[in-house]
Amino acid sequence: MPSTRVTNDPEAARKFAADLGVPVICKPITGGELPLGPEQRNHMIPAHLIDPATLDESVRVTAHLFQQWVDKAHDVRLTVVNGRMFGAAVHASTDGTRVDWRTDYEALTYTPIEVPDQVATAVRALLFHDGLSFGALDFSIDRSGAWWFLENNPAGQWMWIEKDTGLPIADAHAQFLLEGTK
Repeated sequence: MPSTRVTNDPEAARKFAADLGVPVICKPITGGELPLGPEQRNHMIPAHLIDPATLDESVRVTAHLFQQWVDKAHDVRLTVVNGRMFGAAVHASTDGTRVDWRTDYEALTYTPIEVPDQVATAVRALLFHDGLSFGALDFSIDRSGAWWFLENNPAGQWMWIEKDTGLPIADAHAQFLLEGTK
């Protein structure tokens, strides 16, 4: 997992970034989109690279999640249904989608990917610990091939992965639900 700090203290945020000595991103701590602008259209707040020198008193307004930037080859959305792993590499084709792939779904391509045994074991342990049969986990894969765990996504979306990769995630859900009724 990348080094992470949640704070609303600008000095703590600047120190965190300085101590890392590598690029830092700021990730939103939100539960969805926010209505912004004169038309009150919903907008997603993307993760973004920050310049620590720009961290000012506005950081105090709310908690921010600051995290070590992973210079990645691609991302992975790993959907897990009752222990079955469905990994999909998310390949970004723009600078913006390399930082937060949610900013432009049209600039992405997806391919099924094998999950390394060590990652699969750790994910199963995490889900067992949390009492979960399902997870939609996000990883960044760095240029050396190392998997960096980011989060178990609370939105849990997976149909778009099945649509673009052919991974049988809906069938896994159906099978899990049917087995639970026996």
